[in-house]
Amino acid sequence: MDSLSDIYQKYAPDVYRFSLGLSGDPALADDITAETFVRVLVSSKPIQMETVKGYLFTIARHLYLEGLRKNKRITDLDDTLSDRSHSVEGMAEIRESLNRALEGLQQLPEIDRAALLMRIENELPYTAVAEALNISVSAAKVKIHRARIKLAQHMMETQS
Repeated sequence: MDSLSDIYQKYAPDVYRFSLGLSGDPALADDITAETFVRVLVSSKPIQMETVKGYLFTIARHLYLEGLRKNKRITDLDDTLSDRSHSVEGMAEIRESLNRALEGLQQLPEIDRAALLMRIENELPYTAVAEALNISVSAAKVKIHRARIKLAQHMMETQS
């Protein structure tokens, strides 16, 4: 079994992107990512290596939902996420597209958003998505398909 440090190095970026997709807030995504690995560290249950990514996403999702219950808030995308290798025009276009995508994700029901992010962004198999969300595989496939359609419609409707 890999050490927690190895697991962190391998999966922290994926957990962060998943958390950012759920929350739309880079600072909250950082907090969720850190807390996810703290929970793994203090857990008495062993990690099953075949499902470690799904296990981490499940923890991150529960932390996100727990935070929603405590205080409901949505923030704009932080300006600190920049790639200086693009032109100003290219950066503006990328930022606009990212903001539209995050806005579209935020309009999806949470479970649909989580399913889509697990499958598309993190390439989890449908069985792992279903297990993480505690739904059937066919329900996971339907949720992901419908979320893709809704997100694509949002992107087309908001395209300038």
